[in-house]
Amino acid sequence: MTALSPQAVKDVHTRITAELGKVMVGQEAIIRLLLVSLFARGHCLLIGVPGLAKTLLVRSLAETLTLGFKRIQFTPDLMPSDIIGSELLQERDRKLEFEYFAGPIFTNLLLADEINRTPPKTQSALLEAMQEHKVTIAGQSRPLPDPFLVVATQNPIEQEGTYPLPEAQLDRFMFSLHLDYPAHQEEVEIVRRTTLRVAETLNAVVSLEDILAVQQLVLAAPVSDHVIDYAVRLAASTRTASPGAPQITKDFVEWGAGPRASQYLVLGAKAVALLKGKVAAETEDVREVALPVLQHRVITNYRATGAGKKSRDIVTELVNLVQENAY
Repeated sequence: MTALSPQAVKDVHTRITAELGKVMVGQEAIIRLLLVSLFARGHCLLIGVPGLAKTLLVRSLAETLTLGFKRIQFTPDLMPSDIIGSELLQERDRKLEFEYFAGPIFTNLLLADEINRTPPKTQSALLEAMQEHKVTIAGQSRPLPDPFLVVATQNPIEQEGTYPLPEAQLDRFMFSLHLDYPAHQEEVEIVRRTTLRVAETLNAVVSLEDILAVQQLVLAAPVSDHVIDYAVRLAASTRTASPGAPQITKDFVEWGAGPRASQYLVLGAKAVALLKGKVAAETEDVREVALPVLQHRVITNYRATGAGKKSRDIVTELVNLVQENAY
């Protein structure tokens, strides 16, 4: 496997962004965070209204990164076996044997489209895969391809006929990313591209080996105790039981983020630093990933609902309140 330098990782980011620019208009921050989650071995939850090119973005990313891609449309009648596969009875040499047929989860990049439209039993089929990178069927564990990334989408408008993701499932996602409407000029360019010419063909600009090399570099990248301390205190600031919890947390938070949030803050900061061409992460890199890491892990209470406070508002204020310790 080729060893990559931080500058080489920055060049990888530049090539991917330029190639995706052939079909995507705007959404640079979302693309950047999707890459961060991939390189940090995390998973992403994309939340946005229909028509914001969520599916196009994920499929295009797979094409530029030479990744296997599969899409599952989550519906109320979807079964766990439709995701992870199943064993079927087959006749071989006049004998009946069980043969395993792999499900679509055996890929590098899995798009779980409208994941909250399927019941919890089917949603839970992803839990082991997202955490352990394997699935267990009939008592046998089967490893998933490496790398493996789940990108799930949700529509924030339609709530009828949906099944909200439980906290245990939400916690498996490294990032929760909210897609906004495009700016006026961006929407003009989108309309121009999609109504006046055939869509561009994307080329693979990064090999699978390079992706694995970047993932190893993220794990090996140094991080100071100062940065780790800041990340842990930022995650702890969301918990009402923490000593010295900010008043906004005591007033509006029911449950805060767990230790997995601290881990993702550090891993995300390291990946962000490498995309910038830096060797080591700094606290500014932690702050850059704080909102997507924490906002879906902060459960607000009834007072927050009455005051119109959303979890992302609370996280934004906590990022401004929590100070770095002097070392």
